[in-house]
Amino acid sequence: MPPTAPSPRAVAGDRASARIAGLCSFQGRHRTLHLTWFAFFLSFVVWFNFAPFASTIGDQLDLSTGQLGTLALCNVALTVPARILIGMALDRYGPRRVFGAILLYSLVPCLLFATATTFTTLVVSRLATGLVGAGFVVGIRMVSEWFPPREVGMAEGVYGGWGNFGSAAAAFSLPLLAGVVGGDSGWRWATAATGVVAATYGLVYLRSVSDTPEGRSYARPRRQGALEVTGPGAVWGLAALTVPLTGVLGLIAWRVWRVDVLPTTGLWVVGISLVALLALQLQRVIVVNRPALADEYPEGDRYPFRSVAILCVAYACTFGSELAVVSMLPLFFADTWGLGPALAGAAASGFAFMNLVARPAGGLLSDLLGSRRQTLRALLVGLTVGYLAMAALGPSWPVPVAMAVTMACSFFVQAGEGATYAIVPLVKRRVGGQISGMVGAYGNVGAVCFLTVFLFVSPAVFFIVIAAASVLGSVACAFLPEPDGAFDAELAAEDPGDEIVDLSAVAIPAAEERRVAVTSS
Repeated sequence: MPPTAPSPRAVAGDRASARIAGLCSFQGRHRTLHLTWFAFFLSFVVWFNFAPFASTIGDQLDLSTGQLGTLALCNVALTVPARILIGMALDRYGPRRVFGAILLYSLVPCLLFATATTFTTLVVSRLATGLVGAGFVVGIRMVSEWFPPREVGMAEGVYGGWGNFGSAAAAFSLPLLAGVVGGDSGWRWATAATGVVAATYGLVYLRSVSDTPEGRSYARPRRQGALEVTGPGAVWGLAALTVPLTGVLGLIAWRVWRVDVLPTTGLWVVGISLVALLALQLQRVIVVNRPALADEYPEGDRYPFRSVAILCVAYACTFGSELAVVSMLPLFFADTWGLGPALAGAAASGFAFMNLVARPAGGLLSDLLGSRRQTLRALLVGLTVGYLAMAALGPSWPVPVAMAVTMACSFFVQAGEGATYAIVPLVKRRVGGQISGMVGAYGNVGAVCFLTVFLFVSPAVFFIVIAAASVLGSVACAFLPEPDGAFDAELAAEDPGDEIVDLSAVAIPAAEERRVAVTSS
């Protein structure tokens, strides 16, 4: 009898096993992946080095609750525009130099924060730290340059999930470090140390990676200053997506004004400045995309801009809800079940810890299931069900069951993030950094909007609002195009309109020596 062909399920299982086993390698593209997720990990340790010491800093510097809340908002305020600007720099200069520069720069706000003695200095340092928090978008393009489309989902999931764990690592490791140093200055030494470690690793990263595998060129946009789109309708779509990115900054300013930290005059100044900034951004969108308005792009060089818009919505529902829920979950457990701060924090920590597994799992499912669109859509449906289940939680539920529900919801949230970024780098290679930046910025937009809603509603209604937003995201995914070549075994080919540059010409020799050719697994 002829040998029986393996079933599709068996083939998928073998492929999944091979991908997971590949993570144990520190050669070739996996070496670049591990070096890059650790760079992202350190950037998140820096970005979240304030939260573990919020109460200590408040006591030592006599800060009000409103001032502490303002510092938390300042930590994320500039991350939204920073992700867009870093995306532009990334597409122009390459991920190696941009990520290295961000890590080196992180030393400045860390030292400023560690030596601060006034509220004003704390505000400036946290605003400056927001740029470091935007480093996530850099690794998305780096990983996509090294991994072929059929493997990019899990690779991006590992990068995002393992790197994102830096926020949890900061929460439990920095207080321990401060305790070792001891005294009132423990938090200062701990936060300064995060900048020193990140900057040191920035030098290591510059010497250890290259932007592309040997023999592969780096494609960048032909036009700079705004996201390059390829059709008349896309120009107006980009203009529409730009408005919330500026509007959310006004929303943050309103929240600071609401707790009497920003005077009314200051709120007006911020509002007028943001209107002027929006006008400038919209003008750049039109100027940069004049060829698109004139419909000059050939069919083979176009990409569907609705993919960008739908992915922005999906990431606002997934990562946006994660940021919002993580910030309120300890208080939710404390108020609902009467837990102390330590137990409430432990009960809520499962939501963030799921990142280690769930985000890579979402990317892997997107790689294996044959449709990246349907995978994302299914995960958004699961996310909706998860948040509706969380809305039903109450004091009558046993705490272990509530934790299980929370972690199950978290799986779909973070798997959805992985499935979203399994698609993002496949939309259009030469503007991958800017698309990644815009989608990532909408994660912050979602978080600020959800947390603003939470100011006025109960936790149950808050969870229902997120579930409703996720329904809209799932419906939108029905119109999400499947990326061309989404499961190709070879690295993405160059597009007809790509401007090709050889960034290796400026690479440090040590990086040249370590270049290895990409081979399929």
